[in-house]
Amino acid sequence: MTCKSVEKVAQAIEQMVTQGAGPWQAAVCALAMAGYKARHLDQSEAKEHLKKAQARLIATRPTNTALAQRLELAMQAAEMALEAETPLDQAITQWLGETRRQIYADYATRGRLGADLIEDGDGILTMCFAETSFILALAMAWADGKKIHVYVPETRPFLQGAKLTAPSIHELGIPVTLMGDNMASGLMAQGKIQKYFTAADLITVDGHVVNKVGTYQHAIAARYHNVPFYAFAWGLDPTRPDRASVEIEMRNPDEIKTFKGTPVTHPNIEAIYPAFDITPPELVSGIVMKNGVVRPEKFGGSY
Repeated sequence: MTCKSVEKVAQAIEQMVTQGAGPWQAAVCALAMAGYKARHLDQSEAKEHLKKAQARLIATRPTNTALAQRLELAMQAAEMALEAETPLDQAITQWLGETRRQIYADYATRGRLGADLIEDGDGILTMCFAETSFILALAMAWADGKKIHVYVPETRPFLQGAKLTAPSIHELGIPVTLMGDNMASGLMAQGKIQKYFTAADLITVDGHVVNKVGTYQHAIAARYHNVPFYAFAWGLDPTRPDRASVEIEMRNPDEIKTFKGTPVTHPNIEAIYPAFDITPPELVSGIVMKNGVVRPEKFGGSY
């Protein structure tokens, strides 16, 4: 999909065209696009133009606050460019390049930490698309000679597990099994799963893990079956002290009533689609961050 305006990028993010780290990077590129279009405006008009674009992009994903926080940092780079009277779009794209390099270095650190949690012979459950840290952890564990098998729920209704996670693992040559979203607890009971790893769209200051809906129910099953649950995260969000401060994105319920555009139920039946759920810290064995693997109750300002 090619987007030539901020609005088109915003719609693409809302329509789940891009996943993982894609939404915030697409949003920053859209902000650069807005900066380019503001090049002939005076300073106050240009700033207002950027702030309008920023607000529209933040509204696309209200739960995952990484997008909002990184747009704010990109805006700071733009404001410095305004003061220096240098091109706004170049300042934003330069900031994006520098940030990407640092983030991918952090991914490698988290991947190594995750790989060290994996043992030879582990069956590993995930949920949705845990993206680079998790995939790197699997690749590193496999390179270490650990024989592992990964179980991937399809992740209805957008099928991130089927379309993204499972093919990524298969591409690495690691054994992977795709399954329905409601099959994990049965596999745990059979002893097929020894670790549960996901990403985290948000970690609250008090250690709640906010991730794709379905993460919580697997965490409950994992605790019952003595399967440790680890979540990969860039860090805590200091603006979200507890679960009450988290806004859960409620998506169009019609997405639940269809499968890849085909209706699967009566059109007049009500549906609900919260895009995320919240796993309490007592069900979390550790958060994998660049500073280390930390239990939620041990969180401090350095994380």
